[in-house]
Amino acid sequence: MVTDLPKVNISVNDRVMLHLLEHVKQFDRYMVTAALTRKGISESCALHLPNVSRAMKSLHKKGHLEEHTRAIVGEERRQKTWQLSPSGLDIAEEIQAKAKQMEVLIRDESGTLLEVRADQVPNRLNADLSLLDVLMHAQHEGVLTYGDIRFGPIKQKKAGERPPPGRLTLLAGAHATYHFQPPNNRDVLGREKEWDTLENWFEDRTPSVVIDGIAGIGKSTLVADWLRNQMEKNLNLSVCWYPCQVWDKDLGVAVSLLHRFGIDDDHDPYHLIDTLPLTPGADFDIDAWRRRLLAYLTDAKVIRERFNENTGGPPPYWLLVLDDVHHILPESRLLLSTLLDIATKAPLRLMMISRTKLDLYDRRDVHVRGLVHEMSLKGLSISAIESWVQNLEVKPSLSPESIHEATGGHPLALELMEMYGLETHHDWFRFLDEEIINVLPEKDKELLATLAHATKPIPWSDLARACQWDGPPPKALIEHGLVTERADGMWIHEALKERLLREVGTVATERESKLENV
Repeated sequence: MVTDLPKVNISVNDRVMLHLLEHVKQFDRYMVTAALTRKGISESCALHLPNVSRAMKSLHKKGHLEEHTRAIVGEERRQKTWQLSPSGLDIAEEIQAKAKQMEVLIRDESGTLLEVRADQVPNRLNADLSLLDVLMHAQHEGVLTYGDIRFGPIKQKKAGERPPPGRLTLLAGAHATYHFQPPNNRDVLGREKEWDTLENWFEDRTPSVVIDGIAGIGKSTLVADWLRNQMEKNLNLSVCWYPCQVWDKDLGVAVSLLHRFGIDDDHDPYHLIDTLPLTPGADFDIDAWRRRLLAYLTDAKVIRERFNENTGGPPPYWLLVLDDVHHILPESRLLLSTLLDIATKAPLRLMMISRTKLDLYDRRDVHVRGLVHEMSLKGLSISAIESWVQNLEVKPSLSPESIHEATGGHPLALELMEMYGLETHHDWFRFLDEEIINVLPEKDKELLATLAHATKPIPWSDLARACQWDGPPPKALIEHGLVTERADGMWIHEALKERLLREVGTVATERESKLENV
């Protein structure tokens, strides 16, 4: 589980001070650039104009700024400008020294994710970026990627040295964020029904499919195994497997997709690059991006010329897999809805893999219109566990039924059993703790732990009364599949039941007593 990612947050006043410090050479000049005007400061610092006015008023009142009316390069009228005062210059240099030490995430030329100091980023990315540029991109997007179009041409490291071919290509480096092939996966066992479901989805031409299930249940493994088989059968199937990360932003995903679809500075017939914000904090016009991308993907002639050496060959058929899509929700909700819409109108199929149930689309899209297919992945069945046990050299002491009761058929628990010969290995409990239980709110965790002591499903009204819960069933627990709503009541995921029942003593007695009168 990814934790403690570097967080960059620069205050409004610090942004202004750093920006003006970068333009110290223009101080006291008769004619200056627009960078020292209200509008220029707004664009560089990713601030709305009213916020700039408030910040300048505050800093001027403190004596950190000087205000002048000057001629502006390229403008006919003189405008109000600002520069640092002598005391403000000292303070700005202190802010700069601290800002240089901030840790920033970058993806370098080889695609490796690195955590480096902010002042080292321009050299690492071979880009002409100021310290403020680095911090603004880091604050708004999380990760700075080598070759990002908005960073300008990649700089040559030495005078006269020519970079390798492709180094000056716009969007270079975006390739490191996605894959052309599904990842290597472990052997898939007992997923025949789910495999057939994916086969039927693909053959029925339904635009999108959503696969959900708790952590480690085998969602990505199943899709990767199925997709590898599909690529062998469909030579014109072009795959983009995008593993969503906790630091991903909708803009970063959009840039990577354009790169995969063949958009670059030499090939952009529908001007898709123009829809991308070229400054940090600027608005991303997703609607314009959607319209132009849809026009591009449905232009068979343009696509064929871009990807086929033989002009008479068929254009590629795209399959986009967004793995761990829960990492980018809810921030990228609009982008994901846009992709769902494009998939209904273009030669693009969309697969979204998530630990949570998604609410990006109308229920009628599933049950009436046939635009989205949903598949919830559960633990392996007893028969699948029985087949797996038969292939083991060292047989476990428990029966398949007992193994299923202890693990809920969770594939990771079975793998650990095969490796260590233990029905419930400590790594299995550690996985449950780190990925599921410890990240839950205390109230949700207590409800789960209480439900674990039940011997049969409990109606929500009775469970809520026993746990002193007000309101509807916990949405997060249901979305993650940790609790299921059956016709006869609420029930806990079997994989969690064994882990939660290991909490004994007074706390267990109290939970049992809550259910006595239910």
